[in-house]
Amino acid sequence: MTKQALSLQSIMTYFRKRWSTAPDGRKPSNNAKYTVADGVLAAFAVFFMQSSSFLEHQRLLQNKKGRSNARSLFQVEEIPSDPQIRNLADPLPSTYFQEDFWFLLDELKDQQRLLQFRNELNTYAIALDGVNFFSSEKIACPQCLKREDRSGVAHFYHSAITPVFVKPGQSQVLPLPPEFIVPQDGNEKQDCERAAAKRWLAQQHEHFSDHSVTFLGDDLYANQPLCQLIVETYRQFFIFTCKPESHPGLYEGLAFLEKNQSVEKVTQRHWNGKHGEIWQYRFANPVPLRNGSDALQVNWLELVIVKEGTGESLYQNSFVTNHMITTTNVMHLVQIGRTRWKIENENNNTLKTKGYHLEHNFGHGQQNLANVLVSLNILAFLMHTIQELIEPAYQRLRRALGARKTFFNDLRALTRYMVFDSWDDLFAFMEDGLEINQASP
Repeated sequence: MTKQALSLQSIMTYFRKRWSTAPDGRKPSNNAKYTVADGVLAAFAVFFMQSSSFLEHQRLLQNKKGRSNARSLFQVEEIPSDPQIRNLADPLPSTYFQEDFWFLLDELKDQQRLLQFRNELNTYAIALDGVNFFSSEKIACPQCLKREDRSGVAHFYHSAITPVFVKPGQSQVLPLPPEFIVPQDGNEKQDCERAAAKRWLAQQHEHFSDHSVTFLGDDLYANQPLCQLIVETYRQFFIFTCKPESHPGLYEGLAFLEKNQSVEKVTQRHWNGKHGEIWQYRFANPVPLRNGSDALQVNWLELVIVKEGTGESLYQNSFVTNHMITTTNVMHLVQIGRTRWKIENENNNTLKTKGYHLEHNFGHGQQNLANVLVSLNILAFLMHTIQELIEPAYQRLRRALGARKTFFNDLRALTRYMVFDSWDDLFAFMEDGLEINQASP
């Protein structure tokens, strides 16, 4: 397929076609004016435009002009009301949208655009992390998790792991399908982040079967069952944060190696623009991940940064990995391991604070609504990221308008008063108004 397959117009055409086959459990009725596809496309439009009032404005345009951007840009044939959208989307399984993530990501891969996320180790790094996106003492659904505070008050909440492709030096991250942490049938224990990570790997690993992946995560992930699964079942790599307090067996083995001068060191000096820094790397191959004869053998590495001259501690962290560590690759391994923070800063924080309002309760429903809406929200974020990476007009507008907030404000204002036949027409109108040279890269 061509680059055009990832244009906004082409993607929305694909979504319209696929979501038209979404499961519809409603009984046949003459009153079924709105299709499930219209409900899902309408919800998606709200997230893509980062505007809770977008549909309201499009209904007004439809009434006044007989057309709307909901139809021309998002292919919504009939705009449902907000309660109707929630009713249409609630019964859908959240897993239904995994295919849509992979349509976009696989197309990026086919166009060789995913290569820019390949790192110095000739591997792709995928960061794993959990995020909460709903909490209430009163509202609950069958998908809610539950905890009690010290005073015995029950709190109902939603949580998911939100994996992303990351790369050192790459400002964008590419969201992958989320895995929701929900009560599991036939399991008395409450679901958890580790269990969700295992499910995600089981469901998605075939998408990585033809290239090397390094999974990144915090100390929670550095446990034997998950590490063993990655190494032995999926034949992939990991770099996980590894703290002394949660891995006493490993650090006992490390202390023994240190006494025998078996821990290697590499020291570098860096200038941060204000003062010198001493970066000291230490590593050892191999050490047992835990106590016991069946312990998985892993490789350990650490970075300590101190201020030159004073010795003031600026940074310290350690990791475990199944990559063999050498004096030539230890810097790359630490750099990739530290890139895990991008899932918090560039993904979760963006979704919470940069207009996507991940923690806002757009609708809880009686079945799957909360998780369905979060899936669509993250899918909208992925679409914007892809446009940042490949679409020249989108890139020119973002550069010209500067702040992300200004870009979205302009999108919302223009589509409130005018109807555009396509995304190309909308972007061309914006570029003309800003007097942007469309021949520029």
